[in-house]
Amino acid sequence: MREVLTATAVELLQGYRTRSLSPVEVVGACLRQIEEVNGDIGAVFAVDAERCMAAARASEGRWRAGEPAGELDGVPVTVKDGMQTVGMPSYNGSAPNAGSPPATMDCPPSARLKEAGAVILGKTVMPDFGLIASGVSSMHGIARNPWNLAFSPGGSSAGAGAALAAGIGALAAGSDIAGSVRLPAGQCGLVGLKPTQGRVPHLPSSTMRTVGPMARCVEDVALLLDVLAKPDARDRLSLPAAAQTFQDGSVALSKAAWDVLSTWAVESRSLRRCGAFLTPPWKP
Repeated sequence: MREVLTATAVELLQGYRTRSLSPVEVVGACLRQIEEVNGDIGAVFAVDAERCMAAARASEGRWRAGEPAGELDGVPVTVKDGMQTVGMPSYNGSAPNAGSPPATMDCPPSARLKEAGAVILGKTVMPDFGLIASGVSSMHGIARNPWNLAFSPGGSSAGAGAALAAGIGALAAGSDIAGSVRLPAGQCGLVGLKPTQGRVPHLPSSTMRTVGPMARCVEDVALLLDVLAKPDARDRLSLPAAAQTFQDGSVALSKAAWDVLSTWAVESRSLRRCGAFLTPPWKP
């Protein structure tokens, strides 16, 4: 079952639909991978295997009944240290926060993931308060890049990048102010996105930090963003619900941007080769 460790979320969901894969098998494989590699890469913590397997069995039952809970039912995911998740502590990567009690509420990203049926494997490590672009943390030690343990996975969503690259979960929720999702994605061979400010609700409300999806392919990032971007009234700075799914492959452009791409046709062709459909916001 090691092949499921590199499967995309879309592939896992298709396997669940056809019953060629089981959430129990997939989550079990991820937990075994954590046991095998986490000692070397230092990517995740707060892993409760019994809770994860109970969630996987519940997901399997829903798929067998033809009633999946949501868009990510049974997909193994991770969330960043600073994201409040019921039953898990939040240290923000800093040793003075050791002994912090488990959260009693879910922040918006964790709540949306649970509503969609995702299985949260655990939390991913981050440097102290996310203030450096590496995985060096006074609380967690050093997160390392699975491709080469002498290299950094980038930061501050260091554990998220390392976990995904090592086959721990198909999706990860990171957070980004000045590259904290995008840098680990680039350094670990993944895809990451910092959405428009306010697109993904989070707590506490922020004018700078935003939660961003991370995955092993663009399609999975779009799928995860659809889930994370659902409204939550608790974040007073969040945007209204998106008018369309992020999975439709379109890129809306201003007239100025369209004119530039029309002039530089090679760039337009490059975007199309990546699967984008260029959509002018007016009738050309």
